[in-house]
Amino acid sequence: MSKKVLILSSSPRKGGNSDILCDEFAKGAIASGHSVEKVFLRDKKINYCTGCGLCNSNNYSGCSQKDDMEEILNKMIGSDVIVMATPVYFYTLSAQMKTLIDRCCARYTKIINKEFYFIATAADGNKQALERTFECFRGFLDCLSGAVEKGTICGAGVWEKGEILSTNIVNEACEMGKNL
Repeated sequence: MSKKVLILSSSPRKGGNSDILCDEFAKGAIASGHSVEKVFLRDKKINYCTGCGLCNSNNYSGCSQKDDMEEILNKMIGSDVIVMATPVYFYTLSAQMKTLIDRCCARYTKIINKEFYFIATAADGNKQALERTFECFRGFLDCLSGAVEKGTICGAGVWEKGEILSTNIVNEACEMGKNL
């Protein structure tokens, strides 16, 4: 059965290491007959959550801010599979990814029964050092009904743009996409 896959790339560098892994995951998913859409968060205007509470009022199902987040939320709600990718700075998510997660507040109860894959890359060569980042993603999933973590891709030990291409991790990302 074909699945609708949404890839959320939070790399500020187009063609950066985590972004390359997104492309490889997409290549594998497309080869297996799935539809794939990739969203570069760096190209979107996503404001910080202001904590105004409007999204939690009785008769409102959205956000008071008018930016690109509503479009992204609709894509998340309409997808079967969501891939969330981040470069790791100071052992956690990029600011772009964290801002997106925070802004899901307006409609997170509608992001139900999704399969999730996480991609993280970091200069630190110790894979265990990236576990904190995956735990941040898992904290988000804990708030979603029926969310299932299906896999992680850990690109440890890559710093320079494109350095991931000299590793086997690109093949791992492609295979993971193929095996949705």
